Amino acid sequence: MAKGYQATKERQESIGFLGKNLGKRAGFKCEWCEGKEDLKPWDYRPAREPALENLALLCGNCRELADGRKGSVEELRPIRNALWSDVPAVAEGAARVLAQCKEGWVREAIEDSFIDDGVKAEILKR
Repeated sequence: MAKGYQATKERQESIGFLGKNLGKRAGFKCEWCEGKEDLKPWDYRPAREPALENLALLCGNCRELADGRKGSVEELRPIRNALWSDVPAVAEGAARVLAQCKEGWVREAIEDSFIDDGVKAEILKR
């Protein structure tokens, strides 16, 4: 238990050290919906070493979506713009959330994005 706790604590500290640069990159707004409330880092690839490309600054609502809560079309539509980010945590994370929605515009937006084709195929499960 102590080892897991210590590893989690060290990971959170590492993410915290990246916080200032993450906030600057994001313009101190949610990197998915551009909201400004309850902003915190979201760890896109928790199995990897913390790095800016694996973190996104998200509002509470977008973090809930990232963690699996199903969103309405109205909630998901503003996230579409994040698909064109050059940051994997932002673009790929948004694509994974959007892919849960079966609206036609979602698939088209993901296909048109700059996300790696292999990642797109996995997200869209072609």
